[in-house]
Amino acid sequence: MNQRRRNTRLIAVFALGCLLLSYPLISLFNLPRLVFGIPVLYAYLFGVWGVVIAFSAAIVEWRGR
Repeated sequence: MNQRRRNTRLIAVFALGCLLLSYPLISLFNLPRLVFGIPVLYAYLFGVWGVVIAFSAAIVEWRGR
């Protein structure tokens, strides 16, 4: 993958992360419920954070044929 395409994808992952971690979406998950003993808000935040890191790592480490 050329550098320009990689940078574009990383910028897209950054924008997606900013969108998913913005206040309107976070407020939807601020509920008094638990998921596997973890508050829904914390599960959402750490889940999104993990997905953004995984996507970024996949883009950086992916080697074209």
